[in-house]
Amino acid sequence: MNEILFKTLENGKGLYKIQKATLGSAGFDLVAAILDKKSLKPNETELIPCGFSLELPISFEAQVRPRSGIALKNQVTVLNTPGTIDSDYRGEIGVILINHGKNIFNIERGMRIAQIVFQKLPEIEIIESQTLSKTDRDKGGFGSTGLD
Repeated sequence: MNEILFKTLENGKGLYKIQKATLGSAGFDLVAAILDKKSLKPNETELIPCGFSLELPISFEAQVRPRSGIALKNQVTVLNTPGTIDSDYRGEIGVILINHGKNIFNIERGMRIAQIVFQKLPEIEIIESQTLSKTDRDKGGFGSTGLD
């Protein structure tokens, strides 16, 4: 099993039980490690601190993803989804939230605002080439395979 180190920061104390919500959950919940309530206005973006740092194995990344319930009910999502956290980053984990809705979205301390998923990266080598193999799609992109 691969180990991921989790360091609670001062603003994250008392917020986390390091566990998944259910046995079948792919990710771990991220919560708002803020002291005071924040109001995210329509079309506004805010970086919300999560109160911890990570140390990932060199062959891993972490992805910050939206919570579907917040997106569906409030039109609030993670702006750069998925947000990638590299294995050499040691700073505080944060979530860039954006409010696409028409109403103010209130964020309180400890509120579950996103989720984090860990992925093992493949070992690859990029090789420069003057030619690439042909496919049926070839250079067609952005809707070239149809809408159905």
